[in-house]
Amino acid sequence: MEIIMERERTFVMVKPDGIQRGLAGKIISRIERKGLKLVALKMMRMDKALAEKHYAVHQGKPFFDRLIDFIISGPVIASIWEGDNVVAIVRKLVGATSPDNAEPGSIRGDFVSSTTLNTIHASDSKETAAFEINLFFDGKEIQDYSLCLEPWFYWRK
Repeated sequence: MEIIMERERTFVMVKPDGIQRGLAGKIISRIERKGLKLVALKMMRMDKALAEKHYAVHQGKPFFDRLIDFIISGPVIASIWEGDNVVAIVRKLVGATSPDNAEPGSIRGDFVSSTTLNTIHASDSKETAAFEINLFFDGKEIQDYSLCLEPWFYWRK
């Protein structure tokens, strides 16, 4: 059996409201149960400069200042996940930004009732993932290892 894995990576952050509500373990567990590999994880408190870099695409929008104030209001958990098509898979697990559009069974569909306090952030593309991973982690913090279950998730004849 040959294992073939693309090693695509994505960035996921449990936001302050997810930490305050005790959802971090449930969120991480959902991603793990999908068969994705956790390669980096840390709890941290973002400062304003980092938050502004992270959300630079929203600079100038009416909600920008409120978003920055919220994300620096408490600790977050930053993580990197690895797997085939991981960006798209995690986005599907997370669900739509608006709770009105988030499907039941998704993280936001099950846990979120506010667009502002939406519990989790996940990269929306490979390019965004690379930017966010480099913003939050240095290479020494990312672990390279094999999961014993990889043959069950990543094999082809």
